[in-house]
Amino acid sequence: MTQPESAPAQQEPADELPLLVTAQLPDGARFPVRGMRGSEASPRPAPAVLILPAMGTPARYYRAFARQLHAEGLTALTVDMRGQGESTPRVTDADAVDHGYRTIVEQDLAAVVEAIRAELGPSNPLYLLGHSMGGQLGLIHASLPVGPCVSGANGANGVDGVVLVASGSVWYRAYGPLRGPLLLIGELFAAATSTLLGRWPGTRLGFGGNQPKGVMRDWARQGRKGRYSSPGSPHDYEAALRTLTLPVLAVSVEGDTWAPAAALDHLVGKVPAARVTRLRYSVREAGARLDHFVWTRAGGALAKRVAAWAVAGGS
Repeated sequence: MTQPESAPAQQEPADELPLLVTAQLPDGARFPVRGMRGSEASPRPAPAVLILPAMGTPARYYRAFARQLHAEGLTALTVDMRGQGESTPRVTDADAVDHGYRTIVEQDLAAVVEAIRAELGPSNPLYLLGHSMGGQLGLIHASLPVGPCVSGANGANGVDGVVLVASGSVWYRAYGPLRGPLLLIGELFAAATSTLLGRWPGTRLGFGGNQPKGVMRDWARQGRKGRYSSPGSPHDYEAALRTLTLPVLAVSVEGDTWAPAAALDHLVGKVPAARVTRLRYSVREAGARLDHFVWTRAGGALAKRVAAWAVAGGS
C-alpha cells in the first residue's frame, strides 16, 4: 500500500499526462485531474476510467497504465488522493486539517467526479478503477447516496461502475491464521502511532506514505472489525454497499500478497446486489513478474480486458 522503492520520486514535465480539469472544494482543497481523451471518431463516447491510487502512492505512478488504457480507446484519467501528490493541502503542511474516509468518499470523490462530468459531458460512461485502498474507497463512494447532481447511466453519483485491481478488505481474519495476527498488530500500531503523533509518518516508516491520523484510524478500524465506517458520517457504509447494483470488475493479481484472494472475496462479499465479474491477472497473461505494484508496469493485457469490459457496459 506504499509507493515501492523503484517507483520514480520525480518525473520530467514532458512525461506528465495533460491536465484535464481541476476540482476545487470550498475548504480550499484542490485535485488536478490529468489524462487523455479517447477517440472522438467513434459514434459513441469513449468510456472514461479514473484511476484511484493505493495508499501513499502518487497518481503519477499510474501514468504508464493510463497510457495503455488510452491505447485501447478509453479516456484515461488519474487523480491524487487528498494530501498526496499534486493535491492540496499536503499532509506535511503545517496547517493541514485532519481527515478520514468520510472526507474522501463523501466530498473529494464527489467533487472530482462532478468536475470530470462537467468536462466530458454527462453521456460519457465513467468508471472508477481503484488500486488497493483506492478500490475500497471507490466502491464505497459509488454506493453512497451523495455526490453530483449529474448521474451516470446507472449510478447516482455520476459513476457507471467500479474496477478493483489488487484491492481487498484489510480485515485481519481474511489473511489467515499466520499473516492475520501480524496484520492486526500492524493496524493497532498504526492507529496508536497516528493518534500519538497526530499524523502517520509513513515515508519514514516505509509504509503507506505520510497520512493524516483520521485515514489511518479508519483503515485500522476496518482491519480490526471488518466493517467500513468513518466517525461523523450520517451514512452506514456497510448498508450502502449492500444496495450497490452497478457492475464491478474484481481483478486479483498473481503474486500479490497484500491483497490475496480471500481479502478480495471479503470486499466483494459486501456488494451482493452488484453485477460482479471476477478476473485473475496472471504472470502468463502479463508476460512479466507481478505483485501488488508491479502490475502497473506490465498492464498491457489487463488494459485490454478492462477496456473490453467498459465498452460492453460492464458485462
